[in-house]
This record gives sequence, C-alpha cells and structure tokens, in this order.
Amino acid sequence: MAYQYVVVEKDGPVTTVTLNRPEVMNALHSDAHFELDEVFNNFAADESQWVAIVTGAGDRAFSAGNDLKHQARGGKMGSPRSGFAGLTSRFDLTKPVIAAVNGVAMGGGFEIALACDLIIASETAVFALPEPKVGLAALAGGLHRLPRQIGLKRAMGMILTARRVSAREGLELGFVNEVVAPGELMAAAKRWATLIAECSPMSIRASKQAVMRGLDEPSLETAIREQNRFEAVAALFVSEDFIEGPLAFAERRPPQWKGR
Repeated sequence: MAYQYVVVEKDGPVTTVTLNRPEVMNALHSDAHFELDEVFNNFAADESQWVAIVTGAGDRAFSAGNDLKHQARGGKMGSPRSGFAGLTSRFDLTKPVIAAVNGVAMGGGFEIALACDLIIASETAVFALPEPKVGLAALAGGLHRLPRQIGLKRAMGMILTARRVSAREGLELGFVNEVVAPGELMAAAKRWATLIAECSPMSIRASKQAVMRGLDEPSLETAIREQNRFEAVAALFVSEDFIEGPLAFAERRPPQWKGR
C-alpha cells in the first residue's frame, strides 16, 4: 500500500518504515501520525513480519519531531491513541522495533527512538528534548522513558537543559546500542534485525512483554510470579515454535520458526 508521508518496505520477516517528509526534516503532523498508526497496526497484525526498523528519509534527520510550522499556521492537530508516530503510546506491541537514527532526532523524533527497543545511530545523529525552548514539554513519553532508560540524574541533565547529545554520548549514557558510520547505518540495523529474526518470534515477543510488563511490577518477586500470565508468554507455551525449538536442537538442524 502506498502512503503519502511514509515508505514501507518488506524484506523477508523485516519491515522497514521510513518517515518521508525530508523537506521538513521528517517532522510529523496529524496526518502523518494517523498514517503511521495504520502502518504499525498492519505490522502488528501481519504474521509474516517479525521485526520493524524505523528510519528517516534523507541524511539530515531521523525526525525533527512535531511540525511546529504546521502548528503555527493553525494546521490540524491530533494523534491516534497509539501516540506520536503511531508508536509512543503503543504499549501492546510485542514485536521488536529498531530505530535507525540517521541524523537529527529532536523532541518527538527522540521520543520515537526511545519508544523503540533498540537504537542504532549514525555518527551524525544528534538527540535532544528541546521542547522547553519553545514553550512545550516532551509529553509523548520522553519525560518518562528517558529516566527509565538512563537513570534519573542523567535524564534530568538532558531534560532540564534541553541540551543536544551526540551519538557517542548517547552510547555512553546507555540509550544507544551501537554507533556506526553514516553509510553503514541501515546495514547495521538490518544486521540486528537478522539476529533477532534468527530467534523464535514467539520467544522474542514473550521476552519483550515479560521485560516491559515486569518493569511495571512493584518487585522482582512479583514480576517473576506474574510473568506466566502475560499474553505473549502464555502464547509461547502453546505455540508450534515451543515444540520446534527443542526438536530442531535434538535433530541438530536449524529451526524452522512459524511465529505461531
């Protein structure tokens, strides 16, 4: 399906989603949010797709966040229940998503990346939550995800100053998984996606859900006790993959995952 503000490509079990508004550094407005909501709805529902990569068109920006010029002109505002880019409030997505950050990731752009499970960054990538400098706040998850991912004091150092952080510093702070040369970014992101796709998709979904839900539990004991009740964990135990994995190991052959 063709979209106006997004390009979607499928390669085996990997979906690549490219934010496609390079003329405004891939900043997003209401219509783009709703397109992306549909894109990720389709990705979640497609049994053949196991991993997604999100990146930005061009070499300047992953996403500059909210399209402030559109807002200033009185353009239509609003986003779907799934949040900014159809992703930042999508808490039920158990399939992994990788951010391939190819340049500026500011405000909502950084919040999209933080909502992903992995961040692979070009050496040219720059991250910030600059909303306070324009009278706004990073309310699409940035104010909550960043402290959870790098710790309170480090996060507050970024949030309260709105300062820009390089890809290398992002790696040191812990929210970036790998930094690569600009020309190697998509290859690196696809390498991570391939490694994930070599695992059972049912196991990956169960693992992601157990981690994310477990972080919300009041104690480690509760998280461990409750994990078997999580939907993706329960689905793993009754899946074909749950049989195929041990069988392939016993027969000394690569597993043939079904994702069901």
